[in-house]
Amino acid sequence: MNDLLPDLCDHYEQDIHWLPLAMHDYGGRKVFYGEVVTLRCFEDNSLVRDIVSSPGKGKVLFIDGHGSSTKALLGDQLAMLAHKNGWEGIVINGAARDIATLATIDIGVKALGTCPIKTVKRQTGEQNVTLTVAHTLVYPGDMIYADLNGVIFSKEPLDLSVVPS
Repeated sequence: MNDLLPDLCDHYEQDIHWLPLAMHDYGGRKVFYGEVVTLRCFEDNSLVRDIVSSPGKGKVLFIDGHGSSTKALLGDQLAMLAHKNGWEGIVINGAARDIATLATIDIGVKALGTCPIKTVKRQTGEQNVTLTVAHTLVYPGDMIYADLNGVIFSKEPLDLSVVPS
């Protein structure tokens, strides 16, 4: 099931919407999906730590960092914490760092790019809000599906049995 999205898009064309961003895959897991948890923050990953410290089984954190590439919103320590707490993946409209280590952690990580610089810690941001990223609405509670082809969303869980194994 390496190419999940093309089959889901073919079968559920009317039920999905695609995120038209060219994202890079950095995590050890290339195919991941789950319920969307949203976070809007700018160059401050304090709330990322708070969120991934909680149980995340069946969930994917979508971080809108406003496309900034001047501070990394995720690094190896937060990715390991997310993995430990069962998160399926993290999608970042922004930058990640420690990418060699991220590739060894069994969690999905997509980001626009990399930056070696850590964020400031101001405890700022908004959790579980509707985001607009690349003219696409991202709602908390929706489903997100990601693979090397990109990212799609649906209101309801999609039946993965339509995807050949």
